[in-house]
Amino acid sequence: MAPGSPAAAPRLLPALLALHVLAIAFALEVSVGKTNTVTALNNSDVLLPCTFTTCIGFQDLVFTWYFNSTEMIYHGKIKSKASEPFLVGRNPRVEFVGSTTGKDNNISIVLKNVEFSDAGKYTCHVKNPKEKNAQHNATIFLTVVHKMVETDNTLTLIIVGVVGGLIGLLILFMLIKRVVLFIIKKTQDGKKECLVSSSGNDNTENGLAGSKAEQKAPPKA
Repeated sequence: MAPGSPAAAPRLLPALLALHVLAIAFALEVSVGKTNTVTALNNSDVLLPCTFTTCIGFQDLVFTWYFNSTEMIYHGKIKSKASEPFLVGRNPRVEFVGSTTGKDNNISIVLKNVEFSDAGKYTCHVKNPKEKNAQHNATIFLTVVHKMVETDNTLTLIIVGVVGGLIGLLILFMLIKRVVLFIIKKTQDGKKECLVSSSGNDNTENGLAGSKAEQKAPPKA
């Protein structure tokens, strides 16, 4: 049967699917953490986190940070897992604070003296030549504020207090109910014992009286 025949196509599907799953498993992935939003106070320093993972390792890996997708603020390269990244180019207010020789491939940066104009989208882009130049990126959004707003937790504390009080009352009610049921059960068991004991005594007395009556001989004529 010819390889290009329609009957051969179904046999190729499982192989292609397996190759696709394998490619996904070994794919390059970039992450900025559990949340992709960061809030910073004006004139402060802010951390922009980024890590990458790859199952087959990396060689001459290139990573770049972009501001609003166009402005490059940091550009670095990593020779291998045994070496730390070296700088290619950067914005003077950006400092590299990551490390790639440990467990995590950390390529995070710190943006110093944040200004309101720094608010926007920051993209961490990674390219790995060892994975046939596979590329991946992750984005984090920075908001710059004049003053940090303190969260009012009064309502939350009230709700937690009310719920906790209701749970406490429910537990107390269940305990009281169990104690009352225990006392009632003990009282009923005591009454049953008294009835059984009283009934046994009555039967004994009646039996003794009957025996004496039977033992007494009838008067002779």
